[in-house]
Formats: sequence, structure tokens, C-alpha cells
Amino acid sequence: MSRLDDLSRYPHAQRERLAFIDFCLYYFGEVSKTDLLRQFSVGSASCTRDLALYRELAPENLELRHQTKRYHITPSFVPLCNHEPEILLSRLSQGMGEGVNQISPPGEHCVDAIRLIHPDSNTIATLMRAITQRRAISVRYHSLSSGETERELVPHVLVNNGHRWHVRAYDRRHGEFRDFVTTRLLQVHELAQAPNTEQREADSAWQRQVTLTLVPHPALAHPEAIALDYGMTDGQLTLTVREALVGYLLQQWRVDCSPDARLDPHSHPLRLANPELVATLTNCRLLPGVAP
Repeated sequence: MSRLDDLSRYPHAQRERLAFIDFCLYYFGEVSKTDLLRQFSVGSASCTRDLALYRELAPENLELRHQTKRYHITPSFVPLCNHEPEILLSRLSQGMGEGVNQISPPGEHCVDAIRLIHPDSNTIATLMRAITQRRAISVRYHSLSSGETERELVPHVLVNNGHRWHVRAYDRRHGEFRDFVTTRLLQVHELAQAPNTEQREADSAWQRQVTLTLVPHPALAHPEAIALDYGMTDGQLTLTVREALVGYLLQQWRVDCSPDARLDPHSHPLRLANPELVATLTNCRLLPGVAP
């Protein structure tokens, strides 16, 4: 049977299970009957038939490793289904729907804010496989400061900063964790598994939680309007955020972080009420009102 055969000949429920198998292989590099049982209310025999049918439709996409009793992606993998980037990123940020949390808990590898610009699905898939399997990747990266460079990165999470998707990764070139715009990644290839010193647990800015206190800008004539907009209590809003995401949030929410609240209140209707926090952050580049 050819990959090009129309899947509409199969019942809708079975098409969903075939798409799930394809999705897991593409984005996590592996799938098992147990994953199907967790995701769908079907019997073990049905899951076995679905995996057998997928192997018939796309035999070059997967191989069974008896030591793990799981099917793993092959280098010749070509997606059987069309996975739309916007839908995929939404599902990934939410844990891929009910039952898939055992593979990736919601928000652990992908944090969504507002969907806008999306990388292509092949880039997303390679990044997700590297993240879940703790592998490094080689890429050609285009930055505004240094142009095109070749990098080796160890990615650990995808983040939407409100405008575009970034991948947080250890950059072997500079020896530190940084954020990289996913649409600027070209020729992304998986490498060997990376050591723990380059993984998420070693990223102190990702592990550290900071508390932000936001208030209406003091120069506003009617600050109560802003208090209502943000659901403030007693005129302030307290948020706990990962240090690595603080700059994105304060920039997106247009928060005046200057010590003297000198920014225009109409363009920056919020003020950081605890600006002393800025001195404790490892990266202040994105904070409105703070000199780089």
C-alpha cells in the first residue's frame, strides 16, 4: 500500500490514531502501544492493528526496538499526515492534548503566549525530538548582530514571546544559555545526546522564579482604568515568572522599569513597583526604560 493512498478510506477514529502515531514519531521520535492506549479509549488489539497499518502505509518511517518495546523514527521518515505549524505549536504548548502528558507535560517543552509567526514544521519537529531526547543540534543561524553563523545548540524549551517563537538553548559557541529565533534556524540536524551541564536543569535563569509587582503608571490621570484592565487587587498585580521570560513579559505588557518612572504613561501604562529587582536579573536588555 502506498503512502499516497487516501486515508479517508479508513474510519475517522482510526485516522485520528494514525495521525497520532505520525505525530509522536515526528515530534518525539518514538511511539508505543501504551501511548495509544493512554490517548484513546480503545482496546489493546485495536492499537496493535493501528501500528501494523501504519507500518504498512509507511514502512520506512519507523523501526521496532525490542529492548524498549517502542517504535522509533528512522532517518528516512517522511510525515504521513500534514501537520499545520499553528495547530502543532498550540498542541505542544498544551501537552499535545489529553493522554499525551506522559510524553511531554503541558508547557514543559513549549510555552505559548500569542501565536503570530511560525517556523516550518520540519524545524519544529527536529527541535522537539532534540528536546525530548536531550540531544544537541547543529544549525545555521542568522542573527542581526553577527549574520550567518554555524552553531551547536542544546535546546530545552520552545517559547512564544508574544511576537515570535524562540528556542531556549545552551550555545556551545558562547558557553551559555541563550534564546534563538526559530524562524532564523536553517539546516537543523540532530547530534548526540548532550551532557547534563548543557541541559535545562543547568539553566539558572530558567530555573529561577522571580516575583514582579506591577502597578498603574503614576503619571496616569485615571489609574483605576488600568487596574481594572489587569484585574489588580488594591491597585497592584503580583506575578511569578521564570527569570528567562521576565524581559519578554515586561516588554510585551509595556511596563516602565525605569527607577524614576520616566517613560510615557500612554505607551507604558504599567510600572514595575519593585525596580530594585532589575539589578538581580542576568539579562536586562529587553526591559523598557533600563539602559543596556
